[in-house]
Amino acid sequence: MPFTLIRIVLVAACCSVACRHFVHMLQLESYQLPGYRRWMSRNRDRLLKNCVLVGLGGAILSWYLPVFFSLFITERLPRESTANWVMLALFVAVTAVLAVLDFRTPAKKPLVFTRRVRRLYLFIILLCLAGSALLSVLSLPPYLLYAGNAYIVMAAAAIAQPLENRINGQFFERARKKLEERPDLIKIGITGSYGKTSTKFVLRDILSQKYRVLATPASFNTPMGLSRVINEQLKGEHQIFIAEMGARHVGDIKELCDLVHPKYGLLTSVGPQHLETFGSIENIAGTKYELIEALPEDGIAFFSSDGSYVDRLFAKCEREKYRVGFNPDRQPYMLATDIEVGPQGSRFTLKCADGEELRCRTRLLGKHNIQNIALCAAVARKLGLSMEEIARGVRVVEPIEHRLQLIPGAMTIIDDAFNSNPAGSQEALNVLSGFSGRRIIVTPGMVEQGAKEDELNYAFGTQMVNCVDVAILVGPNHTKPILQGLVDSGFSRDDIHVVSELDEASALLRAIGRPGDTVLFENDLPDNYTE
Repeated sequence: MPFTLIRIVLVAACCSVACRHFVHMLQLESYQLPGYRRWMSRNRDRLLKNCVLVGLGGAILSWYLPVFFSLFITERLPRESTANWVMLALFVAVTAVLAVLDFRTPAKKPLVFTRRVRRLYLFIILLCLAGSALLSVLSLPPYLLYAGNAYIVMAAAAIAQPLENRINGQFFERARKKLEERPDLIKIGITGSYGKTSTKFVLRDILSQKYRVLATPASFNTPMGLSRVINEQLKGEHQIFIAEMGARHVGDIKELCDLVHPKYGLLTSVGPQHLETFGSIENIAGTKYELIEALPEDGIAFFSSDGSYVDRLFAKCEREKYRVGFNPDRQPYMLATDIEVGPQGSRFTLKCADGEELRCRTRLLGKHNIQNIALCAAVARKLGLSMEEIARGVRVVEPIEHRLQLIPGAMTIIDDAFNSNPAGSQEALNVLSGFSGRRIIVTPGMVEQGAKEDELNYAFGTQMVNCVDVAILVGPNHTKPILQGLVDSGFSRDDIHVVSELDEASALLRAIGRPGDTVLFENDLPDNYTE
């Protein structure tokens, strides 16, 4: 009996520790079970190798080890009990080694032991204890439990979800009430398939020329992210609150608007980002439009004219509305013209429909950033800023981290590692083409593009041909369409290098790179996409 209890506890402890890797993947999937299940589907081989083999191997060995002892161990030893203790020791040793290897494996974004993770681990431990005990009662080797670690995490997350919903609801409600107590606060919502974060920071810097502004940091764009910023950072001195609003499913933007209730709404773009979870481009467009639908009767909507879905949504909008862009025929409220784009930034003229215009310059790279600036300038103008204040704000905007961020050195680095998409990758190639010297791209391609992912990555490969001299593709399986697009377009196979991970790509760059090269890092997939 003591051995059975000890084995139940130790097996449960080993499985709980081994679940750390799967908790990490769940966290990277924003605790969303559909995303976690997709990760499991992509990593069947890894699950088989790391869990099933250990679990089944332990079970099989526990059956055959007593036979071995009966043949080779002397009569003076209690054969079966000794075999059981040896088997338990072997299991603990093997799982401990695997756990140490997992802890030592470097992660781009390590597991953060938040309160939510600690609560989740409580359920994981209870499930592991229950599973280990049940297998023992059924006279089955409890080592089998190890084979189901990935599913234990999924079950624990499902069990914990009602509790998490309640806790999140309390934070959400506290933030909502705090905003309700500030009727004087100007609230601005920004959404779009891409360009949200860059636009947010540009708008913050421009409006800060006249107002005290709080903008959500980094890519905080979820209900809990916004609630945390409101609860912890919003002060009485703030006059404007800018909320970035992200979405992966229909209804996500509406939920954020129910919290913030913005008076001003900015729509940057509509494209096939997160197509895997949305299902269709129409669902994406409809979800982005939830921001415009949530505006009050006296609300104002701003659209970045792109000639496709955004223009259709502009036509549909019945609120006071304005659009910006490069085409004067569309009669934009804020027109960007006389554009000079270079490796060190851009110069352009902003012409407002009220007759004012001014020459501006920015260190931000790419024509798409000029479109974002024009969108922010339109909002600023409606909030009473002069064109001089707008130009001053544009001038002080810092390059945004991992979004076409220029890093000078012996080799010039263009860091565009954040979340690649079809429009953004094309713009990044346009920027790269403006540099002299040898041009190198390092990329794993695009993800979360649904059924069109291979097609879009193939097109990405074909687009590289006239902009790139050397291509380093990260991930041999996922980058196959890019490789095919390059080869089919006549790109030299000798100038294509396929590596397994970013560290290998960096080592290759050190070997083949030379002063004067320009290197574009286009996207950097998180650990849950590592092959």
